[in-house]
Amino acid sequence: MPESMPVRCPACRREHLYTAPVYPCACGTPTAPRLDPAADPVVAEHRAWDDEWIALPCTRCDRRNHWPHPELGCPCGTVLRIPVAVPPAPETTTASLVSDSTPDAAPGPTAAPSAASEPGATPGATSAPPSASQPTSASPSQPTSASPSPSGSATRSGTRPVRPAFQPRTIRTARDAVTSAALYLRWLGYRDIRRADQRPPNGIGLAGHGVLAQVDPTVRPAAPRDVECLWLTAMTESADCVYFSLAGYTDDARSRADALCVPLFVLDLTGTPRPVNTPAGDLSTDGA
Repeated sequence: MPESMPVRCPACRREHLYTAPVYPCACGTPTAPRLDPAADPVVAEHRAWDDEWIALPCTRCDRRNHWPHPELGCPCGTVLRIPVAVPPAPETTTASLVSDSTPDAAPGPTAAPSAASEPGATPGATSAPPSASQPTSASPSQPTSASPSPSGSATRSGTRPVRPAFQPRTIRTARDAVTSAALYLRWLGYRDIRRADQRPPNGIGLAGHGVLAQVDPTVRPAAPRDVECLWLTAMTESADCVYFSLAGYTDDARSRADALCVPLFVLDLTGTPRPVNTPAGDLSTDGA
């Protein structure tokens, strides 16, 4: 259950009951910020990107994701930034991530017990395979050395986790559109999504490990120049690129994106990105 606490607006002295929002982690666990009732809310007068996001650890996989800082809009027009108790990052985070991402090593071959060392063994029978009733270190269903074990390929094919269903966020403002795009990029498998250092010609840029995205929350359909600028910027950084638009794309923009293999998504008002070309459909199905 998300936390709730009373919040008083310092401008009009009106009291509100604020409930912390819940965000879906990549593993599917709902994550909600821990509110700090001992601290007073701060009026959000000046916007800064570093103040808009907080890092929250998942209670299940301990992954630290960046989510929008909780805010409350008072009817008097004051925007309050709700205090959050963010736990410090553990020192063993990097080591745990490395150990978690490394598949378990397959056990080495176990030497079969020598027939000469068994009680009542007959000399000259050392090359005979152990009988079915003879206890060995391998499981009864384990194939013999004549048949190669498929356990290695099964382990490699089972390392890709199944993604949970995407949890959209309703789009009411341009900021909601950017948040929905960031949530979708995390759902695809990209990590450390943040605002891009280089601002695109139109819209807002997002960047992460191996990806560069552009979010256009305007009512103007994206043009071919917008797609080309995103593709060129991503090429210089050796990263993938993804385009999100609220108003869609022109026919020329779609044709140019298909030629450059740029995934195009349209954001509907429910906050769910819809693929509009083949690269976007493949990315939505396979993930990053």
